[in-house]
Amino acid sequence: MNTQTAALPAPTLLGPLECLWAAAATLGEGTCWSQREQALYWVDIVSCRLHRFTPADGSRASWEFDEEISAVAERASQPGLIVTLRRGFALFDPARPDRKPEYLHQPEPELTANRFNDGKCDAQGRFWGGSMDRDCVAPTGSLYRYDPDGRCTKHETGIAVSNGPTWSLDGKTMYFNDTVTQRVYAWDVDTASGNLSNKRQWLRFAKDDGYPDGMTTDAAGRLWIAHWGASCITCHDPVSAAELYRLVLPTRHITNCAFGGADMSTMFITSAASGLTAEQLEAEPLAGGLFAVRIDGGGVAANLFGG
Repeated sequence: MNTQTAALPAPTLLGPLECLWAAAATLGEGTCWSQREQALYWVDIVSCRLHRFTPADGSRASWEFDEEISAVAERASQPGLIVTLRRGFALFDPARPDRKPEYLHQPEPELTANRFNDGKCDAQGRFWGGSMDRDCVAPTGSLYRYDPDGRCTKHETGIAVSNGPTWSLDGKTMYFNDTVTQRVYAWDVDTASGNLSNKRQWLRFAKDDGYPDGMTTDAAGRLWIAHWGASCITCHDPVSAAELYRLVLPTRHITNCAFGGADMSTMFITSAASGLTAEQLEAEPLAGGLFAVRIDGGGVAANLFGG
């Protein structure tokens, strides 16, 4: 835990944590709130499923894929989504369930033991996605930026498990989780070009604090980071990285989070049943569930692909 003095206040919860969907996801991830549909998209990576939950009526929908799907963002001027599948970036329109996903780019076809993991769009409509070793051991993963014009740029290599990113409110700092090393890094961002510079360690988790997984930024600029293996999400000051708040959940593998809801004050949280013993699964019946909690001030809308 970083113990530097915080500049921003701690958040305030507006109600209790609840489980919205006891999905028993093997590896829940990829949270993305759709403003158009007023619904949350999320994925079960290992089970190759895309899910959608609509809070207004509690309805659920799911789509099955032939390979892992790991991250989701909406398109700005076209229907449907940009997603990361096992091998790279693709388009998928849930309104056309008979249509297969359409690959846009596969940046590392020679790395057959890799798959893509977390990702999201920046404010300029560029999709950032990271690859990883499927066994979470070899540092064969990289961080890519896929632009709406089809260009794909590699920004970082040597990653075993990539997670994030998220950005400061002005978009000039990007945060990224190198999960296996328990480190969160920050870069300076040239928002016009998307180029990164001045990489530095922003936070390192303590040994018994789990591993930094997915994360998001709230409307005050605070970072919320999911802890794999530590049953919590922590909220941090964006400059000092000081921990401001710790939200405890009823299962240990917490994987991702995103703000949504009609007033953007609901934080949706995914989890995973993967890696738990039979005894642990019995003790944690909500493992792999989709959770939600309301937070004062809320978050900001997810960026769309294509500007």
